Amino acid sequence: MKCVMLLSGGVDSSTLLYYLLDKGYEVYALTFYYGQKHSKELESAKKVAENAKSRGKVEHITVDISTIHDLISFGALTGKEEIPKKFYTEESQKITIVPNRNMILLSIAAGYAVKMSAKEVYYAAHLSDYSIYPDCRKEFVKALDTAVYLGNLWNPVEVKAPFVDMTKADIVKLGLRLDVPYELTWSCYEGGERPCLSCGTCLERTEAFMTNNAKDPLLTDEEWERAVEIYHRMKNESESD
Repeated sequence: MKCVMLLSGGVDSSTLLYYLLDKGYEVYALTFYYGQKHSKELESAKKVAENAKSRGKVEHITVDISTIHDLISFGALTGKEEIPKKFYTEESQKITIVPNRNMILLSIAAGYAVKMSAKEVYYAAHLSDYSIYPDCRKEFVKALDTAVYLGNLWNPVEVKAPFVDMTKADIVKLGLRLDVPYELTWSCYEGGERPCLSCGTCLERTEAFMTNNAKDPLLTDEEWERAVEIYHRMKNESESD
């Protein structure tokens, strides 16, 4: 079985890669540089894909589509806005939306799937993103699946999001069972040497590991203690506002 997937280098897509390999798929993973403010996640995706080759066949390509940057330079990840350093809520995180990102990336992935005679394209949309990111919702997955099918009738391709009913904590639980090398992944919106621990995606990552009574292996013991402290403090501040 062949499939194409989007691999960002973060917790969710890295877990998806190992999940697909566990299911027996031959995986063709695509990582996109679309003009995001740092390349840390691209480096992590490469490391994760290389590590995953011990589990099965993985071919990984980093695709440079950064020429579209000026067309989608909007918000905190591709535009001029600052990364929000507050507890993640629907309002605070909307600024991290990249315009039409999953539509663009999945469309390219679908074309690649046709070329590779793969029948399925996967991405790691999940329930925790539902309220913030419209392109991570079941409705979007269903609509795009239909569009991709109709656009490739002679070589049908399905778009699938197997984590769409799972929270990030559920995904980490699965990944811990699959021995996903989370120490190789990167989630932070900042591109520093170490995670900032206080942006929305860092806080969500901390919560996911805490929920599973596990320490984030990317962090040192001291960093983990600090991450937990920041998480509780910022959550309390958010609830008191």
